[in-house]
Amino acid sequence: MFIFGEHLKIVRTNHNLTQKQLAQLTGLSERGIQNYELGSRKPTYDALVTLADYFNVSIDYLVG
Repeated sequence: MFIFGEHLKIVRTNHNLTQKQLAQLTGLSERGIQNYELGSRKPTYDALVTLADYFNVSIDYLVG
């Protein structure tokens, strides 16, 4: 089963970014990034667009 939080963590670490760095670069909160990766919170559509734009991938790629 595809889990968004695990995939986000893989993409983030493949870019050698900490959660804090990703938050600063995207304007999202560090706590939000943590919650997405832990699976305790799902991202909003706007957050998905922001992450997809930053990593230069489609939303489909991020969410599986």
